[in-house]
Amino acid sequence: MLLATAGCRSSALFAGPDPLAGRPPLAPGVVTLAAVIAAEQNLISLYRTALAGRSPDGAGRPVLVALLGQHEQHLAQLKAMLVPPPATAQASPRPSPATSGHAGTTAPGTAAPGHVTIARLRAAEHASATRLVQRLATVEPALAQLFASIAASDATHVTALGG
Repeated sequence: MLLATAGCRSSALFAGPDPLAGRPPLAPGVVTLAAVIAAEQNLISLYRTALAGRSPDGAGRPVLVALLGQHEQHLAQLKAMLVPPPATAQASPRPSPATSGHAGTTAPGTAAPGHVTIARLRAAEHASATRLVQRLATVEPALAQLFASIAASDATHVTALGG
């Protein structure tokens, strides 16, 4: 009883986060990065589906393989920017559907349709470039530079796909 009256239960004596309050929310930059990673995974899924089809309309197989390779490099660069907290080193944050901004792509983990047209790839590339440019002002400089680079690449992909 002496400890309680002496003020040992005062939160002023303890520094740091409350362990009973649960995990703190992810920083906005982490949420944005996770959403961009999910969008890049969706583009990769579209390209793989297009390549698995019999004959993509318009662009040749070598072009699609080259563009897929560039997206795989982008994904590796994005994932390298994501540093998970020590307690969750094996889990990566998952963006909510409201923050991921998927337009013209399928959700992560879902199967893409059996046939992906070049027009659909072109629209997905254009949407990706647009979304990345819109995010530039909302993230730290290192992420903005990476997003700008990927957006420029996506814009060139639109041209490579006949757009």
